[in-house]
Amino acid sequence: MVSEINAQWGNLQDIGEALSLAFALVFSGDADLLEIVLLSLRVSLTATAVACLIGLPVGALVAISRFRGRSAVLILMNALMGLPPVVVGLLVYLHLSRSGPLGFLGLLYTPTAMIIAQTILIAPIVAALSRQVLEDLHAEYSEQFRSLCLTRMQTVQALLWDARYSLLTVGLAGFGRAVAEVGAVIIVGGNIDHLTRVMTTAIALETSKGDLALALALGIVLLVIALSVNAAVQSVRMTAARQAYV
Repeated sequence: MVSEINAQWGNLQDIGEALSLAFALVFSGDADLLEIVLLSLRVSLTATAVACLIGLPVGALVAISRFRGRSAVLILMNALMGLPPVVVGLLVYLHLSRSGPLGFLGLLYTPTAMIIAQTILIAPIVAALSRQVLEDLHAEYSEQFRSLCLTRMQTVQALLWDARYSLLTVGLAGFGRAVAEVGAVIIVGGNIDHLTRVMTTAIALETSKGDLALALALGIVLLVIALSVNAAVQSVRMTAARQAYV
């Protein structure tokens, strides 16, 4: 019994020491930690931007259009929001590998491959969420749009501008999904040190190696980013509510 208590106390001391070292790494601006965090942000922000460029227009067009098979399109859009990350990673890998149709580009195990995988994962999320936002707004303003004789493109532009605050929350949600991704990026990126190692893949690797200090440090940074994104979403929603009230 005494030996078990001593072992548990030793484990607690080890965890406490690892946590102390983790905070030291964060506050000291460790070069390896900073490199991993910056690469994670670069990959996820780029993927989010590309996904918004694709998803917002698609969501807007589906929101204002009425056509045969629209229900099937909506079902497909909602279903794609739940794409399994490892399946996306595998499909991207097969296309970018040497024997794949895009193998000649040499993109496998590069940050670009990771951006492609994250974009495929979050573009359906952006499209589906923005479609719902813009469809509700279009229903509210449809009579005004008809009276002004706006073209479809002008209608889309007007909706995107008027719903900019709500759509910003959609983009932030996409970024939060991208930065926390591990399954797809580890398949297409390979978790190569100083090249494709991002926060999530580094946490998995360092934990398996027993380097809890670096894993915890990266976990702390990732948690701060997640909380910051949630705070930004709430701030944008409050701003949008005030604008609507005014």
